[in-house]
Amino acid sequence: MNNKYLKTTYILFKKELMHYFNSPIAYIFIGVFLIAGNWLFFNSFFLIGQANIRQYFSLLPWIFLFLSPALTMRLWAEEKKSGTIEFILTLPVTDWQVVLAKFFGALAFMFFTLILTITLPISVSFLGNIDLGPVIGGYLGALLLGGSYLALGLFISGLTKNQIIAFVLGLVACFAAFIIGTEFAVAGAPQFIQPLMRFLGLSSHFSNIAKGVIDSKDIIYYGSFIFIFLWLNAKIIGDRAWK
Repeated sequence: MNNKYLKTTYILFKKELMHYFNSPIAYIFIGVFLIAGNWLFFNSFFLIGQANIRQYFSLLPWIFLFLSPALTMRLWAEEKKSGTIEFILTLPVTDWQVVLAKFFGALAFMFFTLILTITLPISVSFLGNIDLGPVIGGYLGALLLGGSYLALGLFISGLTKNQIIAFVLGLVACFAAFIIGTEFAVAGAPQFIQPLMRFLGLSSHFSNIAKGVIDSKDIIYYGSFIFIFLWLNAKIIGDRAWK
């Protein structure tokens, strides 16, 4: 991977990232994320009476479940509907460069949004001794889970020209990928398939990291999940399977 490849990818990434901040979607996303997350957290925080934010991190997968498809639904669907995808793909760039730029642009925006919540653990720390392990694990888990949602949503967006369809299908796909590993879903399945469900589900790996237990197998799982759907995205774009 040479410097020219990286420089071109960075230029595309910067363009995608700036596109968020040049549209109302970014500020709506940030506003809804912060208001919904803080309201739901503080609604039960004082009832629990403990100086930790584990409850907040348990809410993030469900908040991201709706907001991540909203970020990715336009990434390919809008390009295809407006016809600009044809122009982009005729430029001297690879399909992987475009896919990576779109993914990391969305991920960087999500990271920026998460950074804005850093005041939450700081505020809670004034009310008692806060355990930094679950805080660090929670943010890392949230970023990895969010990245997985984005990779899956980006792949879904590459299959259609309609943003609404991309949002709905992305929401359903992310929900299925998350719920399959929850104890509720696992308990209702035959015993022989339960370990596989726990392994495949995004939720079980997030739960481990959010507790402050950062295991390499969970990191590898998320990295593999993201890579697979980015690879599938590059493949369908390269094959022009969306036409």
